Amino acid sequence: MERRFAVSTLGMPGVPVAVAAEVAAAHGCHGLEIRAHADEVVHLGLTERKSAQVKALIADAGLEVACIAGYAKVCAPGPDEPVVAELRALIDLAHRLGAPSIRVFPGGDGRAHDRIAAVLDDLDAAGIRLLVETHDSHPTGKAAVSLVEPFGDPARVAVLWDALHPWRSGETPAETRAVLGEYLGYFQVKDAVSAVDTTPVSPGEGAVPLGECAALLRDWPGWISLEWEKAWYPDIAPVAAPLRAAAAWFRDLDTEKALSKENG
Repeated sequence: MERRFAVSTLGMPGVPVAVAAEVAAAHGCHGLEIRAHADEVVHLGLTERKSAQVKALIADAGLEVACIAGYAKVCAPGPDEPVVAELRALIDLAHRLGAPSIRVFPGGDGRAHDRIAAVLDDLDAAGIRLLVETHDSHPTGKAAVSLVEPFGDPARVAVLWDALHPWRSGETPAETRAVLGEYLGYFQVKDAVSAVDTTPVSPGEGAVPLGECAALLRDWPGWISLEWEKAWYPDIAPVAAPLRAAAAWFRDLDTEKALSKENG
């Protein structure tokens, strides 16, 4: 797999899928990361007919679905059954939309292993990979990989590295990359004012060490997606400016890789 670039629809809340796909394609994206949320067109109750329409709209724009970003919490407190049911619904939605993976959160100190184990057959049958994001209760690479490593199958259960959270929790990009190893399944590029003030800013304008991340990702083949959190920060700029910055950052990965080869 070659490295590919996407943008999350989190940066375009309420925007129709066709318009979001047009924006992504216009900025050189190869794919669209779809936020599956009750406030959006794409949600866990989406019918088969609507799923087929969404899939066609994205394909018509020349894009793939990079990932389904869900909100299941594999470590959530409480009983296992609701979490497992939500995971299965996400897997089914991803399968219908042609997505290779689903994004989930840790979200507590519950029994992640039992819940993920319960859907391994579903993941296999659908050809879907489950990605646990470096987020909330498990914000570092070290913490997140501890949830997936016991399965010993990074092609099926891996980690989504969110550029912000490990760094703001004291883990350097080099440490995150090293501890994830083969369990790195996806990367979200994002920037923020500081480790304390996480208000999003365009990539390159904030404090997140994205240059260090770039150096560590140069030889990694996988999806890289801009996550612009406009759904949670409605007063920040529209997605176009940060998407241009993220696209330039992504292109520089290949440029610098080529230069390094030329210089021996």
